Amino acid sequence: MTQEIEIEFKNLLTKEEYNILLNKLPFPEQGKKQINYYFETESLDLRSRRCALRIREKDGTYFLTLKEPFKTGLLETHDILTKNEAFHWISGKMISKPNTSNRLKLLNINLFDLQYIGSLTTIRREYNHNGFIIVLDKSMYNGHTDYELEIEASSYIEGEKYFLALLHKYQIKQKTTPNKIERFFNSKR
Repeated sequence: MTQEIEIEFKNLLTKEEYNILLNKLPFPEQGKKQINYYFETESLDLRSRRCALRIREKDGTYFLTLKEPFKTGLLETHDILTKNEAFHWISGKMISKPNTSNRLKLLNINLFDLQYIGSLTTIRREYNHNGFIIVLDKSMYNGHTDYELEIEASSYIEGEKYFLALLHKYQIKQKTTPNKIERFFNSKR
C-alpha cells in the first residue's frame, strides 16, 4: 500500500502510567525496536506545512514515509527502501522514490534540499483488540526518554470513544501530545 489514512489517538504517559498499562493490558513481554530517521530542509519547509518525513527501520526493512495533514488524521505516503538506499539518505545522498517524491513535488519541496536531522529509537509493544491497535511506546532521543499510549482506529468517532474509555479506566489524565517528530525537534532546543 503506497498511501493510507492514519487515524490515531496519542497520550504521553509518566513512567508509572506506562508500567501500569504494561502490566494490566495484554502487551507482549518483549517489545520490538524501531528507529525513525528524520529529514527536513534547512528552512523547515516540511514543518511549516505540518508535514514530516522519516525512514523507519523495523525488522530489517526500511520504509520512507511522508506524513501530511488530512481531514480526519494523517495522509501517509510510503516507499520501500533497501538498506543501501536508506544509508544513502542518512548520508545526505537522497534517492528519488516515486510515491514520496511525487508528493514532495506537490508540496513544492525539492528532494535535494532535504537533510538528515537525527533519529529516535522506540521500543514498541502492541496488540489488537476489537478492531483497534493498542500501542505502548518507550522512545529515546537526544538524551530524553518518554512514554506514550497510541490507539489506531479505522473510525475517528469509535477510536476516540475507545481511547477516552481506556484513559478513564486507568485514571490517566488526557494530555496534549505532540507527535514524535515534534518532540524530537523540541528536545533539540
